[in-house]
Amino acid sequence: MEKPSKQTLLEPRKKKSALKISLITLGVLVALGLIAFFVINAYINKSMAQLEGTLEVPGLKEEVVVLTDENGVPHIQAENEHDLYMAQGYIQAQERMVQMELSRRQASGTLSEVVGEKAVDTDKYFRTLGLRRAAEESYDLYSDEAKQVLTWFADGVNAYMDDAKEKNRLPVEFTLMGMEPETWTPLDSLTIGKYMAFDLGGHWERQAFNYYALNQLGKEKAYELFPSYPEHKPAIIDEGELEAASDRVDVEKSFATAIIPHAFNGSNNWVVAGDKTKSGKPLLADDPHLGLATPSVWYQMHLEADNVNVEGVIFAGVPGIILGHNEQIAWGVTNTGPDVQQLYIEKRNEANPNEFLFEDEWEKADVIDEPIQVKDGETIDYQVTETRHGPVISEFAEESGKDIVMSLRWTALDPTTELQAILEINKAKNWDEFEKGLEHFLAPAQNFVFASKDGTIAYKANGNIPIYENGDDALLPLPGWEKEQEWDGYIPFDALPLVKNPEKGFIATANNKVVGDEYPYHISNVWAQPYRYERIAEVLDNGDNFTSEDMMHLQMDQMNLQAREFVPLFEKTLKDADLTDNEKKAMDALKQWDFKDDATEEAPLIFHTWMNEIETVLYDEEIPDGMMELFTGSGQTTDQLLRKGDDAVWIRENGGLEKVLHTALENSLKQLIEEHGDTLAKWEWGDYHQVTFSHPLSEASSILAFFFNPEDPIPVGGSSVTPMAASYDTETGIVDHGASWRFVIDVKDMAKGYHIVGPGQSGHFKSKWYHDQTEDWVEGNYHVTDLKEKKGKELILY
Repeated sequence: MEKPSKQTLLEPRKKKSALKISLITLGVLVALGLIAFFVINAYINKSMAQLEGTLEVPGLKEEVVVLTDENGVPHIQAENEHDLYMAQGYIQAQERMVQMELSRRQASGTLSEVVGEKAVDTDKYFRTLGLRRAAEESYDLYSDEAKQVLTWFADGVNAYMDDAKEKNRLPVEFTLMGMEPETWTPLDSLTIGKYMAFDLGGHWERQAFNYYALNQLGKEKAYELFPSYPEHKPAIIDEGELEAASDRVDVEKSFATAIIPHAFNGSNNWVVAGDKTKSGKPLLADDPHLGLATPSVWYQMHLEADNVNVEGVIFAGVPGIILGHNEQIAWGVTNTGPDVQQLYIEKRNEANPNEFLFEDEWEKADVIDEPIQVKDGETIDYQVTETRHGPVISEFAEESGKDIVMSLRWTALDPTTELQAILEINKAKNWDEFEKGLEHFLAPAQNFVFASKDGTIAYKANGNIPIYENGDDALLPLPGWEKEQEWDGYIPFDALPLVKNPEKGFIATANNKVVGDEYPYHISNVWAQPYRYERIAEVLDNGDNFTSEDMMHLQMDQMNLQAREFVPLFEKTLKDADLTDNEKKAMDALKQWDFKDDATEEAPLIFHTWMNEIETVLYDEEIPDGMMELFTGSGQTTDQLLRKGDDAVWIRENGGLEKVLHTALENSLKQLIEEHGDTLAKWEWGDYHQVTFSHPLSEASSILAFFFNPEDPIPVGGSSVTPMAASYDTETGIVDHGASWRFVIDVKDMAKGYHIVGPGQSGHFKSKWYHDQTEDWVEGNYHVTDLKEKKGKELILY
């Protein structure tokens, strides 16, 4: 028998040795991985808000008690206002510092400093608008008391930042961005306030679109796209003034990278008198419709000191409570949507580009240096030109007409004092005191609804609303060289639309037309589609003995009155059409539908896809995508065209109403079958219509998305035309705008308010309050916040 060689004998030993080395290596890697995990985890945990124990905050005069309730709402109890607002700044910063930093940078036009070249166009746009410049001018108008509050709040924010930097516990997002937040100032808070005015818009983009339509589509087709057919058929300018094509502003190129607020930014609110409620006292409901993201645009807080006890929500980075209630009154807002932005066509002096024509004379404009620092890049020498009307906004993208530009006149660029109004409203005890506070709330103009413990309900469209000699003038850019085209001041405060204790027993608004034609002043040409308001009014008008629960159900109401109007029209029009089997099935589903946008039904998916495709059929060939971005309120226009049917030129040129509807239905079903299969009965609205509250940094990588967006999209009902507001991206179906906060209160018990803050209170992804209200938002589960709250995690600031 042959003996094994020495090499053969060593092989098992070598294999065992190699295996041992591999196991040791693996063990070391696992150990290093675990150490890294625990180190990173510990680092991340350090940045979570401190909610219990004691915490030194330099500058406080007395101890402040902060009770954080089971829903993550901080109840701040202070001995004086200095400590109250300083503590508010500290607590906000603990939970929302990243959001606050990005918000002030977005509004100020300094994102490029931390994001890099990708943010340059955004920064140019906001530098051009000049929100921070407007905030600086506004600061001087504030009372000494309001300036003190701004300073105290900023001191609290800076106290947090100083402590977080010293202890290396800033949120991990700052590490990922490679930056630290800079000192907070009162101007930062005011600039964020100006940004909210920007977010609620004012129709300049629709004026730009109308200008484009008249130049490119001809008067007949252009006028049909106007939000209301103009009685006086306004010309862009007087005939013959600017005839050459080279003299026109190239709207498509000039505004290609403009940041256009979401057309759906609006809200619902209503108040019901005690005669129609079970408690015998008024009910108030409010749900502002803004972007849905993580963190929420709102932060809920309860502030209590000697002469203030108020609870509700505020924008992160701003002191006080903007919407909510105290022990005597409650209030809410929707966007009035007035024409507060006016484009002016300006003639530039060929011999001096900084001069513009006004009343036959060249008038010098202001040229403002706005250097833009770019991370990992060179500083851009950027300049903003401001005419007598405002900033030249048609050239931020370096495109415009030859010696012709467009400037923007906008009420929010005037010095305004909204924060002062908020601070006064927070302490108001009745309607007279509340209305007095409204005198300082100038931009954006809002529909305020009010209810008080004494039984009063009231409404006021409040803010600076320009006076137009002719409302049709607000449909188009105006010639900036004519004095007669200047705004004639603002609607007087005492003449603003006001309703108090109406006989019908309720007041409701949903961005709808708020006054009849008998009102002596022009407010707007662009209103929201009326369906949300009509449904709310339908329920309130036909009901009685209402409770808080009824108001919550109404906020979650999914009845689609647009479908209730148009489905019968579609059925009648296609009655004799040659439909395929699937088209017949789709029509049958719509016939059997109860018109509720329920997430589990197929009919809403068919209807909304069909409505979207109708717009594609009508506009796609003649209106570029970039111009559709400026075509705000297109849904209202499309509804008007459908009502006119074959009398509408846009319908006729596309083959008539039957062909438009049939083509859109055919295209819709083809698209839906590709995405959801060919069994229509299995389709569900919620398979497409889903909500996710995305973190702004989650788009940077799938890894960050895993941590910052912890949940998959959730199917949800409602739509942009139902009281349960849930507007969505038509490409993805993702719900990105809706009721950012829901609030209901029965003033019989002024201590308790019912809230939903989607997706949650915290901005820290490891907090239990980060996304805890996401499903609540979908299902309508409200939490109670009590002014008398005495339980919760207790933190003592000293």
